Amino acid sequence: MNRFGVFQIALFVVYLLVQVVVLKNAVFFHTAFCFLYIGYLLRLPVETNHMALIGVGFGMGLLVDVFYDSLGLHTMACVLIMYLRPYWLSLLTPQGGYDSGAMPGIGQFGLQWYLVYATPLVVLHLSVLFFTEAGGFEYFWITVGKIGASALYTLLVLVMVDVFFTGSKR
Repeated sequence: MNRFGVFQIALFVVYLLVQVVVLKNAVFFHTAFCFLYIGYLLRLPVETNHMALIGVGFGMGLLVDVFYDSLGLHTMACVLIMYLRPYWLSLLTPQGGYDSGAMPGIGQFGLQWYLVYATPLVVLHLSVLFFTEAGGFEYFWITVGKIGASALYTLLVLVMVDVFFTGSKR
């Protein structure tokens, strides 16, 4: 296994541990939840194989489900966003295409591009997660409030982590 593979495995473990040890209890007013582990999935290299993306999403979601006792909710949401991620990235391809080994992030593409890339995937993940958890649309507005608050919280933390650890070149 090469150095990059070892780094990706270590990063996977770090994101998972921070999520289940620290952020599991970092909830604001029983409404805003932070799901930092989505950041690992969003930062995988652009040219990653489609099936590998789905497999990594399944693994991360399953491990989060084990610690959250959520019976596959995170797994389902992660697999969905990993399935859609390559199609979304193809719609956002910059003029001239992506560089080899490019990892979506603020340092490489800028804050505006990153927010356009991450926001729909985070909102989709949270929508699947919270509407499935609610068991339907009976609590529609409460669920929409949780999605909005959690999306803002998650995106704020994702941007802070990205800028702090990778630096902003733009």
